[in-house]
Amino acid sequence: MQFALPPRKSSHPPPYARHSRSSSLRRKQLQFGAIVACVTLFLLFLVSRLFGFSSERIPPGTPEIVVVTVIDEENMSKEYISNIKANRKDYATRHGYAVFFPSTSNYNFGTSPRSWALIPALRHALAAYPHSTFFFSLSPHAVIMNPSIDLHSHVLAPKRLESLMLKEKPVVPPDSVIKTFSHLRGERIDLVLTQDGEGLAQGSFIVRRGEWARFFLDTWFDPLYRSYNFQKAEGHALEHIVQWHPTILTKLALIPQRLLNSYSVEVASRGGRDVMYRDGDFVVRLVGCDLDTNRSCEKESEDFFNQWKHTLGKVV
Repeated sequence: MQFALPPRKSSHPPPYARHSRSSSLRRKQLQFGAIVACVTLFLLFLVSRLFGFSSERIPPGTPEIVVVTVIDEENMSKEYISNIKANRKDYATRHGYAVFFPSTSNYNFGTSPRSWALIPALRHALAAYPHSTFFFSLSPHAVIMNPSIDLHSHVLAPKRLESLMLKEKPVVPPDSVIKTFSHLRGERIDLVLTQDGEGLAQGSFIVRRGEWARFFLDTWFDPLYRSYNFQKAEGHALEHIVQWHPTILTKLALIPQRLLNSYSVEVASRGGRDVMYRDGDFVVRLVGCDLDTNRSCEKESEDFFNQWKHTLGKVV
C-alpha cells in the first residue's frame, strides 16, 4: 500500500507573511509621535509647576480678593473690634471682595510676640478661600479711608503695577546692598509691599494665592526665625528672608508707601510728613500705637473712624 507524500513547502512564503516597508515606516511614525506627545505633556506639566499656571475651574461667585485682618480679642475692646470689622465689611461689599477675621488665639506661636499670628492667619485664609486670587493683609490698627478705591485698578493690574514698582531700590533703606530687580513684569509678581524709612512695612500688603505664597509664608514662620528674637519680630524676619532668599525677592514688588500704607503720625526715621495720611489716601495706619505704652490704638482710631463714617453716604 502506498501513502501519499505531504506536499513540499514552497520556498516562496505567501504574501501575507511578508513585512511591507510601508507598515514598518508607519509603526516608526506612531512610535515617534507617541514620544513627542509624552515629552510635550511633560514639558507642559513642568511649566505649569514652575510658573503657577492652573487649569482649575473657579466656582462662580468666588471673590477675587480677600481682606484679612487678625483680631486680638484679649487686647481689644468690643467696640474697637466692631469698628474694625464694619470698616472692612463695608469696603469688601462695595467691590465684591470677601473678609476674613481670624483670631490671634487660634494659633500657636509659642513664646513669640502675638504679632506673629499674622502669618498662620494668612495661611488659614488661603485654605478658607482656596479659589480666590489675592489676599490683602491689613493691620487691625488701620482704617480704610477711601472705600471707592478698588485694589485691582489701584495696584494689581499688571501694567499699573509695573508703572508703580520701585526698581533697583534697597530692600532695607537706606543702603542695603540687596535691591529690588529692574526687569520684573507685573503678571509675575506674587507679593506687593511698601517700605518706610526704616524697612519693609508689613502692616498692609498683598499676596497672590499659589504654591509660592505657601512657600513664602512657611519660610517666614520658620521656628528658627521665631527663635532669633528679632527686635521687630516678624518684621525683621521678613526683611531677612527677602534679602537672602532670591526666590522671594524675584516675586516682590515694592510700591510707593502711601498707596497702601499712609501713617497717622509723623515719625522722622520712618519717612516723616511725606508718608503721613492725606485726604483721599486709601488707608491710614496707626503705626506703632500697639508698641508704645503711652499711646492707645483705640483712642487714636476714633477720629479716623468718625471721618470714615461721615464719608460713607458720600461714596458711591
